[in-house]
Amino acid sequence: MTRYLISFGNGAMDHIPAEDFPEVGKAAHAVIQEAKDAGVLVFGGGLDYENDDVEHAVVGTDGLVTDGPYPESKELLGGATIVNVPTREDALEWAAKIAAACRCPQHVRKFMYDPNPIE
Repeated sequence: MTRYLISFGNGAMDHIPAEDFPEVGKAAHAVIQEAKDAGVLVFGGGLDYENDDVEHAVVGTDGLVTDGPYPESKELLGGATIVNVPTREDALEWAAKIAAACRCPQHVRKFMYDPNPIE
């Protein structure tokens, strides 16, 4: 089995009218539950950019903490799901389901092989 990151950028869902978000949330939760029931879900969740207490930070190799990247940056993830599936095609199928539920394109990246994964 191989782990894949399925993600979308911050702002990818900005085109969705506010009144549609409850329906989108319900659809997204249904897909995540389907992945959980299938035994392939490792983790999934959206990242918070809306609340005043959200602070973005970059921690350097020397431990120095600086503000950023900023919410308007295209570098930030809006949400991510990690699945553990046999093939890339399986990961693409899950990404398609998530894309339909969230109404935005999804990026799919394979995690590097780790002979001693942390569980």
